[in-house]
Amino acid sequence: MRSAEWHARIESAGRVVGAGFLVTPRKVLTCAHVVSEGPPGALTVTFPERPDCAAVPARVVADGGWRGGVTDPGDLAVLELDHDLPIAPAALAPVDAAHTDRHDRPRKLLVYGFPVGFDEGTLAEYRITATQLLNREWIQLEAWQPGGRTLAPGFSGAAVTLVDTGEVVGMVTAAAGDPGVADGRMMPTEVMARHWPGLEGLVPTSDHRSADRARLRGLVERAVRAGLDCDPVRLYGAAAAPLDPPAPEEGFDSLWSAALFVLCEIDGADAAATVARFADRLEELVRAAAEGPGPVEEAAGAPDWSPILVDLQHSGAGDEQVRVEVSAYSGGRRHPVGSDTVPRSRLRAYVQDRIEAAFRYLTPGSDELIAFALPRDWIDLPVDRWASAPDDDTPLGSVYPLVVTDQARRRAGARHQLTRAWRQLDAVPGARILRVECGSAEEPPRLRMRLRRAEACLAGFATAPAAPRTRPHFDTTLTAPAPLVVWSRGGCAAGAEEACAGGDGCAGKSFLDELDACVSGVPPAELPRAVLALREEADAEEGHWARDIQLLWDDPRVFTDPHGRDGALPRSPVT
Repeated sequence: MRSAEWHARIESAGRVVGAGFLVTPRKVLTCAHVVSEGPPGALTVTFPERPDCAAVPARVVADGGWRGGVTDPGDLAVLELDHDLPIAPAALAPVDAAHTDRHDRPRKLLVYGFPVGFDEGTLAEYRITATQLLNREWIQLEAWQPGGRTLAPGFSGAAVTLVDTGEVVGMVTAAAGDPGVADGRMMPTEVMARHWPGLEGLVPTSDHRSADRARLRGLVERAVRAGLDCDPVRLYGAAAAPLDPPAPEEGFDSLWSAALFVLCEIDGADAAATVARFADRLEELVRAAAEGPGPVEEAAGAPDWSPILVDLQHSGAGDEQVRVEVSAYSGGRRHPVGSDTVPRSRLRAYVQDRIEAAFRYLTPGSDELIAFALPRDWIDLPVDRWASAPDDDTPLGSVYPLVVTDQARRRAGARHQLTRAWRQLDAVPGARILRVECGSAEEPPRLRMRLRRAEACLAGFATAPAAPRTRPHFDTTLTAPAPLVVWSRGGCAAGAEEACAGGDGCAGKSFLDELDACVSGVPPAELPRAVLALREEADAEEGHWARDIQLLWDDPRVFTDPHGRDGALPRSPVT
């Protein structure tokens, strides 16, 4: 859905001179001062996250009118590559997306540059100092944390991205004049578009939610990788509302162009509905193509998650001590981040710190997934409500896709069964819910039989796992094993189970009804992001039905095999 392959390294006569980012299959943006020196015809562009892609010759085809001074406006250059690249371009964020989140807190920004000594690239975390434009041209950046990496030559031209979505909000143009000051300047996308009108059609409107933009871009990437043959004009015509603008007279030159037209040219109250129709129709085409033999089936599989695994276990040293192990998975390898036995009073702070450290091992801009592996008696732990950072009380599950899993399913037999189940689920268009109603009289063995059926996908519980009458059914669901389980920690109260038959007014029934309506059209592999969107909505709406939603999501293919060469510990609960 979000790829870091578009990060570019600009070289002149074989020397690294700065950074840039791909905005179309053939156009790269960077700073004018990055490419102002060096012999003519010596510019090349490489893509560090695509080591199989050779250096591509490039030439400057447009600029922002920069006159050469440090404070002169228009420090923008457009490079045209020698040929189109099979790389998904950067996704741009709506104007003002970098300012604050919905709670008026600063948003964390990520910069990927190539200073001296870091030809492979390095990261820096920043935020904007204020929304004010300096000289109608720049926004001031400051380090996210004291002592953070200072911007230096080599960061110029780098994309400034939102940590939570991977979308681009601007470009680094200058570092602080004082080497000891960790701040700098960026040119926001609206100013870049003023200097180069070709960017205007790439900046989405603010009427589309982040989750909707991410879903559409992810589907387009899947379609492109699968070589899907479809008419973008007909696809848009099937999705457009009566008052939406018509397709351009010249048509769309690619599926990317049609998707960008939907995101950038359609606004207003009905914009989200048009995006949803376009995405739904595209998903149907991708799914239909995947039913045939060949490489398409693989391309339509699970998203390319980059998970961070937080393994919590009983320490054996009393209830007040917890054994914690955090790992990051990237590039097919497991990277241990930290392990320790910590008191419960420090548990959240320890997990916050290690998750932040784990992001350094992930490919910048990749699809992060936070997974908590928990003992069975802790499976209802509200880890999604833990604060995401010491200085940010936004719930962790409202910032990142977050799931839980059961440590008891680490056995090779359960892993084998889950892998087989997930291969079948790759072709499932939506998550069909197997309901376990409040006060159900069904015997656990019969529930196991229902779960074993090929069409069974997601087990939805009306009550929390700890409820006495629910516990046997929940244990059966986990050992079946069901690949997906969802429940609400605030569902039907355990004490009211005997008198509740799951009728009207039952909180558990209402939860399952709402859940069914929301996820029936979501592919199982994409449920973590769908639940993230629900949690975001629940944070913004008092009494929202999904506030206490818990998702147990187990796809062993996302985690490296513990017996492989990565050195993962055999006791890792998910792998």
